[in-house]
Amino acid sequence: MEATGNKKLHSFKTLQISFALATLLLISNTLLAQVTITIGPPPPWGPVGFPEIQYYYIPDVEAYYDVKSSMFIYYETGGWVHRPHLPHRYRNYNLYNGYKVVMTGYRGSSPYDHFNEHKRDYKRGGYKGDRQDTYGEYPGNRNSKHENRKRKHD
Repeated sequence: MEATGNKKLHSFKTLQISFALATLLLISNTLLAQVTITIGPPPPWGPVGFPEIQYYYIPDVEAYYDVKSSMFIYYETGGWVHRPHLPHRYRNYNLYNGYKVVMTGYRGSSPYDHFNEHKRDYKRGGYKGDRQDTYGEYPGNRNSKHENRKRKHD
């Protein structure tokens, strides 16, 4: 009779351990399902209305901007580089006024894989799509944000 009691106790403990493991597995799967990727805050010159976008293509300078890493991506000396600033030749380029192509359909880590298409579809030197408002105002502008936007797009 003692052996039967031990078997029942063993079966009960096995059941408890199995239940505990199943509960832990369920909780961990639930927590993993709730993880979201946070893209960094958009730059002040970024177009308003796209908080989940990771990349912009900037036709005027043939470069990309990675919102997540706050880096520009452009071709230089034989390869694509990631830098916190545009190349020196674009030091006077006004990112607030330049058009940014919001890459809504792109998922991946190398948007430049489609550079030839982007270069063809968004011509350098003044490509203008739909009107874009920026998150911030051009530094040093004493006019209101509304006036700055109005002037930019007139």
